[in-house]
Amino acid sequence: MRGGREERIEKLFDRMAAAVFGAAVAATVAMLFKGSLALPQLAIFGATGGLLAALLATRLLQNVEPEPQRFRAPAFALPKLSFDHCDELLLTEQVELMLTEADVLRLPAKSSEEELVLDDILAKLGENSRVVRLFDPAATPTPGQLNARIEHHLRQGSAPAAPADASQALFDALAQLRASLR
Repeated sequence: MRGGREERIEKLFDRMAAAVFGAAVAATVAMLFKGSLALPQLAIFGATGGLLAALLATRLLQNVEPEPQRFRAPAFALPKLSFDHCDELLLTEQVELMLTEADVLRLPAKSSEEELVLDDILAKLGENSRVVRLFDPAATPTPGQLNARIEHHLRQGSAPAAPADASQALFDALAQLRASLR
């Protein structure tokens, strides 16, 4: 006898397959009569066709008998466990562990050609090297300079100045780029 859970899952999949088939039939009917029927009639006609197809598919799938089990799993008997002869290390005993030659990890010797030495020093920063300048102590403003910048910003007023129209400059730059690509 089969379990109830398996049968419920199989029925669920049968109903899902019938619903997919019904949806496909509804879409097909709607596509076939698309030009000859108005939208409300087309929707009713397609939904009716899909519902009938789904019900028919459900009835047909209910009549399909499941395959009998081909492979029977034998009953599993637990073996009796005996703990009389334990060779493992127990926490109640104090044992000194010794490393042998087989336990030592030996790494192959590397040549100096394979080594990667990172000793590059940046002699001079480029003008556009913003990431490197971010951490440059000489480029970090002092607290007085920061205060002066804030005061200057506050003196300018609360309304920011309107940005200049740069559309002509952008158009010229794009035209120059197009000309250089030709």
